[in-house]
Amino acid sequence: MEFLKFFLMGLLWFGANANVLEDDRRALLDFMNNLAHSRSLNWESNSGSVCNQWTGVTCSEDGSRVIGLRLPGVGFNGRIPVNTISRLSALQILSLRSNGISGPFPVDFYNLKNLSLLYLQSNQFSGSLPLDFSVWKNLTIVNLSNNKFNGSIPSSISRLRRLSALNLANNSLMGQIPDLGMHVLRVLDLSHNHLTGVIPKSLHKFPKSVFVGNNVSWEYSSHEVPIVMPTHKPNSNPKNGGRLSVMALLGIIVAVSIIGFIVFAIFYIIYCFKRDNEYGISSKLEKGGMSPEKAISRTQDANNRLVFFEGCNYAFDLEDLLRASAEVLGKGTFGMSYKAILEDGTSVVVKRLKDLSVGRRDFEQQMGIVGSIKHENVIELRAYYYSKDEKLMVCEYYSQGSVAAMLHGMFLISLPHLIMFLL
Repeated sequence: MEFLKFFLMGLLWFGANANVLEDDRRALLDFMNNLAHSRSLNWESNSGSVCNQWTGVTCSEDGSRVIGLRLPGVGFNGRIPVNTISRLSALQILSLRSNGISGPFPVDFYNLKNLSLLYLQSNQFSGSLPLDFSVWKNLTIVNLSNNKFNGSIPSSISRLRRLSALNLANNSLMGQIPDLGMHVLRVLDLSHNHLTGVIPKSLHKFPKSVFVGNNVSWEYSSHEVPIVMPTHKPNSNPKNGGRLSVMALLGIIVAVSIIGFIVFAIFYIIYCFKRDNEYGISSKLEKGGMSPEKAISRTQDANNRLVFFEGCNYAFDLEDLLRASAEVLGKGTFGMSYKAILEDGTSVVVKRLKDLSVGRRDFEQQMGIVGSIKHENVIELRAYYYSKDEKLMVCEYYSQGSVAAMLHGMFLISLPHLIMFLL
């Protein structure tokens, strides 16, 4: 009887989870079918598992709910359909950046109370920001930059106790800056808006660059605070007292300078360490003699984006590659190859073509030829990137060994690795 009881309860639990996942599946299809997009997704043609086969979709460990939706640079255009994404009530990660989504911030996103990471930058959103951010208590990163949002910055953002990064740059926000000086807030960018007034004292810990492009001022001027000399007793020697005060002042200045230098050195070391770990492949590009900002512009226009080939199911863009952790795989005739691990765990090989002087049209034609090659022993080119200063090839990653082992008689891998290193 006990066994039968637990068996029936298990069936009920499984059935309930299956029904919930089916609801998430329908919500995703409603979203895709009602929003124009230039890149094809495999959702319609793929009736398999939502969690394992659908592009850009991540599920919980037990496979019962959709918790992540990453569709950057898919080419979405228009407004997000009402009652679609908002039905994914377990959603924790939403990334729709680098598309052409327009209209106001979706009001029904208030239903996504489990949101932790929100990336909507580089779209065409307009109107006011949501008034009540406190409904998303788990938010840790919010990036709404490079849109057309206007109105004021809601003070409710200050109630997000877990918020560590906030980027509202390059919008049309107006009014005063609210007090956002939460202890956990480490990254802030409010530059290039129409903000006015005085910068709250709690935000003075951030560099001035995060406020550039606004009509704001610091609460306190940069003038030195006057030093009050100690008063002398009537019987004291003014000459000796003056010498002691000057010596004490010099000692204080020297001590403060030394302490300041030490603190600066510590913070600089920490900053360099975090930067090396955070930028991943972009730091590798920098070591190659070109800064990431020059090598690959983060403000991509329509012609400076990753170009994916037909049938590719990857859901990432150039910014994902810049943020990915990377390791050097090898060096070929035309440059280095890197293994890039994206934020969703996907591993790809990025070939950075060096000293290749070719025009865009010729480069695209050559990539088209390479991308059309279909052979079991040749790795397929999945995407490429072209700019004046940087040219990249993106392929799948194979983990069966090295080319060196194959060339020396240890056939531990298949030939697809060969093309990436010999190019």
